Amino acid sequence: MTEPIVDAAPAIDFDLKSLPKVSLHDHLDGGLRPATIIELAEAAGHTLPSTDPVALGQWFRESADSGSLVRYLETFDHTVAVMQTYDGLFRVAKEFVEDLADDGVVYGEVRWAPEQHLQNGLTLDEAVEAVQEGLEAGVEAVSETGREIQVGQLITAMRHAERGQEIAELAVRHRNKGAVGFDIAGAEDGFLPSRFKDAFTYLAQHNFPATVHAGEAAGLDSIQSALVDGRALRLGHGVRIAEDIMVEFDDDDEATVGLVTLGDLSSWVRDRGIALEICPSSNLQTGATAEFGEGIESHPLDMLYQLGFNVTINTDNRLMSGVTLTDEFNLLVETFDYDLDDLLELTLNAAEASFLPLEEKEALVEYINDAYANLG
Repeated sequence: MTEPIVDAAPAIDFDLKSLPKVSLHDHLDGGLRPATIIELAEAAGHTLPSTDPVALGQWFRESADSGSLVRYLETFDHTVAVMQTYDGLFRVAKEFVEDLADDGVVYGEVRWAPEQHLQNGLTLDEAVEAVQEGLEAGVEAVSETGREIQVGQLITAMRHAERGQEIAELAVRHRNKGAVGFDIAGAEDGFLPSRFKDAFTYLAQHNFPATVHAGEAAGLDSIQSALVDGRALRLGHGVRIAEDIMVEFDDDDEATVGLVTLGDLSSWVRDRGIALEICPSSNLQTGATAEFGEGIESHPLDMLYQLGFNVTINTDNRLMSGVTLTDEFNLLVETFDYDLDDLLELTLNAAEASFLPLEEKEALVEYINDAYANLG
């Protein structure tokens, strides 16, 4: 992890939106604007729970926070339904980039599963090309406002389906044309990365990087499989790695931590700097951190950060969780008393863990450091 160059960060007394951010875990079908969903749904003849943008946005947030997995998954039925054409994919991708830039993101990796967007006749390659053209249009629109942003696609395979090899080949086919990495997503529990072992081998043979959803809905076995079978360079969420950490408290004061012992798996993840793509608000919604407590105060991200894990902060699904990276940063400041030094380190962690080429990664790190150094 790169050390910040700022000696002492000033107090946080300004809008955190102005800070340059790096977004590594953000789903395209989880970040649509409610007004866009309504317009695209009308054109597609798709029925929505509401045709009022405010009410629809509220429905998505309440459904995702209902505690019902069925209702949570229903939210994606509506977003995916309006992303089945070139025009729909192009518009959603373009607006996604604009929304990232409005949040202060200067580099973002956008993950999505092309296999879910073929209902109206698009091929896998046509779907990827539509999204890429939308992303590039978004970058251009942001540039016209005097700002800069860089984005890349994380081509994702659904882990409960049978198209892993096909999607891996798709990702490699579009390298140097917008695709920067591979991912598997969907139902984690019961669908270990080992199901796609051959696909991950293919990616490794073609020197193409992978991040794997693991340690969210399933525990240590999923993380182990992601690292061994998936050759994951990053863990999508990965928060349940904390299950492999034993914390003993002082007998005289239960509030004082006495001894922290890392298991073999957690030691491996920490010592080799494998990035954790942690999504605080989403983790609470999905119950990924339920074992550690109910509220954000019980989220193990702070313990992982303090122990030296390569923690990065992300949104997961902006629409469903009703959050931005700025919101998540604010949440950390309010809950764990993080200061600008902490936010800088978390941002540099993400920049270092990105799937950018080394030269571009170094330039991104320098840009972020310079921005923080100029705050005072």
